[in-house]
Amino acid sequence: MACYRIPGPTGLRIFGGCFEDGTWCRAQSPVPGPVGLRFLDDVSGPWAWPVCAKLRQELSAEGLTLLKSIEELHLTPYDDQTGKDITAWVKGATIGYGHLISKGEWPTYKSGILASDADALFQRDLEPFVTTVRDDIHVPLEQRQFDALVILAFNIGRAAFSGSSVRALINDPSAPSTYPSLEDAWKAWNKSQGKVMRGLENRRASEWRIYTEGIYERW
Repeated sequence: MACYRIPGPTGLRIFGGCFEDGTWCRAQSPVPGPVGLRFLDDVSGPWAWPVCAKLRQELSAEGLTLLKSIEELHLTPYDDQTGKDITAWVKGATIGYGHLISKGEWPTYKSGILASDADALFQRDLEPFVTTVRDDIHVPLEQRQFDALVILAFNIGRAAFSGSSVRALINDPSAPSTYPSLEDAWKAWNKSQGKVMRGLENRRASEWRIYTEGIYERW
């Protein structure tokens, strides 16, 4: 059967009732799936209904596994600033895979959680960061690049990522910046409470290797 490539960054191709991963299509009949792609049964004629849908990029399984290993699983609350277990709420109270416990949540988490609870909490915490990267980056990304950006955003926060030189330089390499390169802008996120932290330097280096080389390794 003839293949029809549709213009776009990833070149969607339609094969009658089947399709390969791509970015845009025009359609009449819905194709099952989270992005609601649609196609024409007869692609030989004019395309009368301009229905478009952008594929939702997700964190890969490899990226998810690495991020969970970086955050590490804690089934009881601890202080993110000191790494010590806690029995009373503090500002850095954390549980699961890096979930920051608000004061209002303390009664829910003070006695600890199950591993299954930690997984569910992590997925809920992660989704806003995936969405932020999708919304804030306006150029096509390879999977390794998307993964690295989500892992960075998860650590520095959504507002910080949205206002960062990293975001600006990826969208426009000629954007004004105080950093001479994207790598310098990325690795500048190495401080906690104003102090350079070796752990953050290592984390930024790990993220940069993912972004540039597709190497998913802890330090």
